Amino acid sequence: MYIQFIKKTIDFFVAGIMLIMVLPFLLIIAILLFLFHGTVFFVHERPGKGEKVFKLIKFKTMNDKRDTQGKLLPDAQRLTKIGKIVRSTSFDELPQLWNVLKGDMSLIGPRPLLVQYLPLYSEKQRKRHQVRPGITGWAQVNGRNTISWKQKFEYDVWYVENLSLALDMKILWLTIVKVFKREGISAEGQATVEPFRGNDFE
Repeated sequence: MYIQFIKKTIDFFVAGIMLIMVLPFLLIIAILLFLFHGTVFFVHERPGKGEKVFKLIKFKTMNDKRDTQGKLLPDAQRLTKIGKIVRSTSFDELPQLWNVLKGDMSLIGPRPLLVQYLPLYSEKQRKRHQVRPGITGWAQVNGRNTISWKQKFEYDVWYVENLSLALDMKILWLTIVKVFKREGISAEGQATVEPFRGNDFE
């Protein structure tokens, strides 16, 4: 009952209210991003529930500078000063409230990862796509980008298998705490997170 109807209803109304409340703030961030590096949004295809691909929207925190061969520079070199601030406060995730309103995402669930990771998952890891992906999730409040991919997937699967209103409320509260503490933004020595290259475990 909660998963099928209540969760989606809560997502729609809470995301709508939040979007209205933070709209002036979003406009300020958008203007600053445009002034500093000419672009505002980062739109990327991600797999959602049932591995159905949708277009995720975030504030863009990196520029598109490339090397002499036309390849994008490493993330650390493309992360702008204003981008670092937006990313460290997790404000870059706020446009995803629109994805929640559209029904592509939930407020809480496994984070939507890259499409190219799909063939690399084990059957157990693939369970993360049994629910809609979230703006925040169990893995995010338990280390976010500072934990290993193996641990991250274990947290995602555990969430799917134990999903409940009480768990979602716990994750929501822990997310607020993490945002204020600015914890888990990136792995040690990395500007963002190392890409997933597959595994040989279940």
